Amino acid sequence: MRKIAFILVDHFQVMGLAPVSTFEFANHELGREAYRLSMMSEKGGTVRSSSGVSVETEALGDFPDTLMVVGELLPRPVSPALRDYIAQAAKQCRRVAGVCTGAFALAEAGLLDGRSATTHWAHARRLQERFPKVAVDDDRIYIADGGVWTSAGMTSAIDLALALIEDDHGADVSRGIARKLVVYHRRPGGQSQFSALLELEPSSDRVRRALVYAKEHLRNPLSVEELAASVGLSPRQFSRVFREETGQSPAKAVERLRLEAAKTMLEEGRHSMDVVARDTGFADRNRMRRAFLRAYGQPPQSLRRSLRLIEGTMAS
Repeated sequence: MRKIAFILVDHFQVMGLAPVSTFEFANHELGREAYRLSMMSEKGGTVRSSSGVSVETEALGDFPDTLMVVGELLPRPVSPALRDYIAQAAKQCRRVAGVCTGAFALAEAGLLDGRSATTHWAHARRLQERFPKVAVDDDRIYIADGGVWTSAGMTSAIDLALALIEDDHGADVSRGIARKLVVYHRRPGGQSQFSALLELEPSSDRVRRALVYAKEHLRNPLSVEELAASVGLSPRQFSRVFREETGQSPAKAVERLRLEAAKTMLEEGRHSMDVVARDTGFADRNRMRRAFLRAYGQPPQSLRRSLRLIEGTMAS
């Protein structure tokens, strides 16, 4: 049985406790108490979240197997006592994790010096500026560097917990938990925090529907005529409205959707380059390679190699 302790501070973000249910379902999946959970704070007692929901906690005490520091909406410096406890946890715990802006507390304790880390994209620049010794990657869902783990914001806390469970019990157990949680099985750590559909942010339902149609039919040619027909507009009217609302041409937006899907398939590591190119609508790997070079400055083969190196580091 492994002990998992969550450290809370006043105004913590409730979403940071999403891993609690993930570990609870791990116990159900395994048919035993594989994880025992506890809530801790510097002095114990009631800790109030940013939403007003309160949680009862124990005072800092014995070190658990895995310590998870839950972040705040607006990260603030931690107290000297809490900073020292987290610093000592790096020597006493098998794993220490910063959930969302919990990475700031880990950085204050010196745990992230010389390591790669992530946090919510909205706070990544601030993390890098305050702690220049940390290699901050604002586009990762989570990062494991040795025994120190960090995650992006909000729902990525679930991805982090699933990755921790997979680290302990394997992919089959993690996959079974994800099904019970009704979430996509653990997104790879290298997956982007951003989504093309979110970034394009069209204001009308018609353009949004066209983008959803494109995402669901990537193997189609997805010409302007096809996209316009999917929402009942003429090609000329569709092109004008699309550019007004997204600032991009339909062809450019479709390429972004194809790139996002191809990157995800590469991260999964189960498909050949030819299959990835076919299923995401690039038609052939050369066309996909040119698109990757334009968008990421590297070919898909280099991206796949770098992801394998990351996974190898996580496994070691």
